[in-house]
Amino acid sequence: MPDTVTGGPARVAIIIPSRFASTRYPAKPLAMLRGADGSSKALIEWTLAAARAVPGGASVHVATDHPKIAEAARAAGASVLMTPESCANGTERCAAALDALDDLPDIVVNFQGDALLTPPFVIEALIAAMAADPTIKVATPVIRASSAVQRRLIDDQRAGRVGGTTVTFGHAHNALYFSKSVIPHLPPARIGDPALPLFFHIGVYAYRVAALRAYADLPVGTLELLEGLEQLRFLEAGKPVRIVEVRDPGHDLWELNNPEDIPFIEAILAQRGI
Repeated sequence: MPDTVTGGPARVAIIIPSRFASTRYPAKPLAMLRGADGSSKALIEWTLAAARAVPGGASVHVATDHPKIAEAARAAGASVLMTPESCANGTERCAAALDALDDLPDIVVNFQGDALLTPPFVIEALIAAMAADPTIKVATPVIRASSAVQRRLIDDQRAGRVGGTTVTFGHAHNALYFSKSVIPHLPPARIGDPALPLFFHIGVYAYRVAALRAYADLPVGTLELLEGLEQLRFLEAGKPVRIVEVRDPGHDLWELNNPEDIPFIEAILAQRGI
């Protein structure tokens, strides 16, 4: 896909931010998950495999602040970019990783370390949207929540678990709000209706380099802190985030948010034969 900014093919770097000292789930990148063949490997290895499956020749890197994660990533043959422990979230870590790259890309993809179930076509759609429209500075993909995903989101909310993220957006497909709560409100009688405008946010972002560099200088917002969602910093600062709707992949795209998610994700891996 040609980049309308540069005139040539878009140069893309996929960066996997990987933090050891997560408050919600310490050492999550090293959590072990069992595949369809019965063997287990660390989350960071699963995510690397998903990022490498994206066609188009993007470079793939792991950005981390911890030697154990770096060791596991290098053992899997990854390029590792060491970043400060002070990075507050994945976007800040991707921004810090820019200084360790030999050549700056046109587009940076933040492939969240817990988004191992993300299929390649989702990243392709995100890159294509950025390459086709130079006005897009930040973009992120969503899918319309299936009946099963709706119910899982509602169940997590009722149980007090921090589960998947939902998003609302306007007619121009710019985000209005992201939340760990289910938005918009669903009348109980309509829960499970696949036509509802309930969109599940897939934890991947694409940025222009300038927008990514500017992120760390934006003020940390109250909503960002309350929700624990880094992308809200853009919205609170009045910076648009373009929503790219992608087709249903035919399987759940659940992130590893809590230890309780491991059996569910392992069941999807088994179902997909991965």
